[in-house]
Amino acid sequence: MGGHVVRRSAALVALLTATTVLVGGAEVGASPSRSKVPEATGYGGAVASIDADATAIGISVLRRGGNAVDAAVATAAALGVTDPFSNGIGGGGFFVFYEARTGKIHTIDGRETTPMAGSETMFQENGAPIPFAEGVTSGLSVGVPGTPRTWQRALQLWGRKSLKDVMKPAEQLARRGFVVDETFRNQITNNAARFSAFPSTRDLYLPGGQPPAVGTKFRNPDMANTYRELADTNLKSLYRGPIGKDIVKTVQQPPKDPASTLNVRPGKMTEADLARYDAPLRAPSKTTYRGLDIYSMAPPSSGGTTVGEALNILETKDVSKLSKVDYLHYFLESTRLAFADRNRWVGDPAFSDVPTNELLSQRFADSRACLINPNQALTSPVAPGDPRNPQPCATAGQGAPAEIGSQHTTHLTTADAWGNVVSYTLTIESEGGNGIVVPGRGFLLNNELTDFNFAPLVPGVPDPNLPAAGKRPRSSMAPTIVLRDGKPFLATGSPGGASIITTVTQVITGRVDRGMTLKNAIAEPRASQRNAALAQVEKEFLAQPEADPLMKRGQGFNVQAAAEIGAATGVERLPDGRWIAAAETVRRGGGSAAVVIPARW
Repeated sequence: MGGHVVRRSAALVALLTATTVLVGGAEVGASPSRSKVPEATGYGGAVASIDADATAIGISVLRRGGNAVDAAVATAAALGVTDPFSNGIGGGGFFVFYEARTGKIHTIDGRETTPMAGSETMFQENGAPIPFAEGVTSGLSVGVPGTPRTWQRALQLWGRKSLKDVMKPAEQLARRGFVVDETFRNQITNNAARFSAFPSTRDLYLPGGQPPAVGTKFRNPDMANTYRELADTNLKSLYRGPIGKDIVKTVQQPPKDPASTLNVRPGKMTEADLARYDAPLRAPSKTTYRGLDIYSMAPPSSGGTTVGEALNILETKDVSKLSKVDYLHYFLESTRLAFADRNRWVGDPAFSDVPTNELLSQRFADSRACLINPNQALTSPVAPGDPRNPQPCATAGQGAPAEIGSQHTTHLTTADAWGNVVSYTLTIESEGGNGIVVPGRGFLLNNELTDFNFAPLVPGVPDPNLPAAGKRPRSSMAPTIVLRDGKPFLATGSPGGASIITTVTQVITGRVDRGMTLKNAIAEPRASQRNAALAQVEKEFLAQPEADPLMKRGQGFNVQAAAEIGAATGVERLPDGRWIAAAETVRRGGGSAAVVIPARW
């Protein structure tokens, strides 16, 4: 990335500011539907997301002189419209930014917080945890939303455009509508039983009692009006105004149909909780792998520490020279061990003394790697190690498998002509969040507080992820940026609950160690070992010839009904200054990758 590349890219920005963005041959806003392209290569910047409309909006912002931060916020706002069951202004997330001007990595913690009336036993009744599903669909599970504050802070610190500018395309998209695809319809169908319990949700997503048909246009004028109000008031309407009042009322008095038999518990969020919310800057997690610098999100996310520990364990072996069977065996064992440590040690650092640096030390990874038998899988749950006093092959205490968690987060990745990069994962937790659309506002609330453990995982052992007033639940989100010699090499991330960690690890090792293209590393069949007896795997993983020899080594596999793990995106910087944008080829209907100027230009 020499100076000539930067100058050429800057010239492209000037040229493109006055041009019209074309994606799939249609002007943004003019076409009722767009085809999804999973890979694109070119100049001027790149955007990759799960949705073609959202990616097109991000590209349009870059073409109008916006940078990667502006494009990321605009893409996220659009995803709140077209992918509302995975993310939105009712949720939170983690924002990782490489600033080309300084060469520094910055992160924003936009994780939701527990209302001040919360407590360690808030998900317990009569001394026992309530059913998980009843925790999800409730006011009790709603954390104070952090996504809007994340957008505001990112733009104030690093953006070139205003919140009003970058939210306007998503507002217009919500108002004019988009074409319903099979994924959108299926997500409503999956949640029809609980959506129908709330008139505000039912009226929006089940008109006439049925999900909207594939190919029809879906409009959300309430969301469009909410976006406009947020932008016009610079978020005051949410954190200190009418939108916030409506959120609080919905949480405290869930608007359930009296005919519904669901047990929907009220929550205790207040307007003071909203006014108190902050999205702080945090130091990123950092480790090195094969000479590359790996940056991600530090606690309260476990993503950066757990991906980093797994990579450090793998660094003890040259997995590039292993057979695919041996590589997959070591990959599965590395995440099994990393999750054992994650479950014991990681929580909100404001409430727990999280040994972040020690978890990411090579000395600790070496003490864990020596437990791996190349011919036989470990037996889960493996006990954690002690990162503060690592001893070769030693364990400390009792092991516990990771929670399953949400599979329906979303991830986007952006880059620009100046070399800035954003990796951003955001969520409302479960598919459809807590199931409740705020009446008159057009967006779903999160159920993020169910990411807490309802009771200690191991009785008598300190659990860093129990709820408390003002606390942020532990996350697995792992938006990641990889630098080579201080410059961007690639950035990636994925949805998928706790499987985010294993997906990001698999994408990085596929690209770095196994010689795959970024697109192929994203498309590779996935397995997710999280210190459980059976690793979650896709059916395509079991169809590989390597599955049988892995099982003979004691690796256990379970294909869940969802049959998909994650929906990753990424960007990669080529030596000549071009960007590669990459997304899923099949998962969730395929993702959408685009660049400002295709390489053939």
